[in-house]
Amino acid sequence: MINWGVIGYGRMGKQYVDCLKEKSTLFKLSGISSKSNFKNKNFNFYSSYEDLLSSDKINAVYISTLNNTHKNLVILANQNNKKILCEKPLGMNFSEVQELHSLLKNRKNNFLEAIAYRAHPITKALFEILDDYELGGIKKIESNFGFKVRKIRKESRLFNKELGGGSILDLGCYPISFFNLFSKKDDIKIMRSKFELCETGVDIDGEINLKIDDKIDAIGKVSLKENLKNRCTIYCENAMITLPSPWLPPNKIFIEVETKSRYFKKIITSKKNVYTHLLEASSLFFLNKDKKLDFLVNIDESLKISKIIDSWKRKGS
Repeated sequence: MINWGVIGYGRMGKQYVDCLKEKSTLFKLSGISSKSNFKNKNFNFYSSYEDLLSSDKINAVYISTLNNTHKNLVILANQNNKKILCEKPLGMNFSEVQELHSLLKNRKNNFLEAIAYRAHPITKALFEILDDYELGGIKKIESNFGFKVRKIRKESRLFNKELGGGSILDLGCYPISFFNLFSKKDDIKIMRSKFELCETGVDIDGEINLKIDDKIDAIGKVSLKENLKNRCTIYCENAMITLPSPWLPPNKIFIEVETKSRYFKKIITSKKNVYTHLLEASSLFFLNKDKKLDFLVNIDESLKISKIIDSWKRKGS
């Protein structure tokens, strides 16, 4: 069993704490550390991050603090020999992620980036469809993630450059990591990219066009000003496959497959939410009970994702 500690008790920290409260043979919540005044008598509360990370009662930590704190906390967790599940993005830029990659590349079994949808059954089901049906080669992929923030507040982490705000850094890992699933040669080229800045100096939306392995066109869009159709669409030679709500799948979700001759849905049901799926998969991986990464995001893939996002942020035109 993995004894988890949670660092940070904001929106995502609370989500994972709720999951860790569930009965499981794989994980349990052993401690929380937060700079807020949160205290709960039912769990060990650590007054500082350092105290939690040095505790011998904790095997692994989930880091859910602000984006600009991730790098230093991962370094400290590694120094204390903890297994690490770090909320995305791993770093503020490619340089930070390169530094962490150098630190963790020989300890790959100790780190995962928390891009949760990768652990949900829908991801595996998609590739079962691609393998089982004669749909032809993939020609194009579209992937979007965007929602409208009603008011831009300078103090909000989403719009504060120093805190790692902006649509590309906060949301870009979703379409980019999805495109990564289809690259067999690790060859993804940026063809075009663009973004729009808001009054706080961060990008409020962006679009990127990629070429995957010199044969698949990929278009990704992110936004903090528009409610996009948050879906992924794969255009094959003989079919179109659609994943509605791929990033936060509900308990019952489906994949649509449409060919010239027929239309069908692959239904996926689960009693667990996407974060519980990630905690279970991460715990198995850290326990060495599942040595295959499957679709989880390790430090090597974090580096690939960060490189594209960094170029997107710097070279949008």
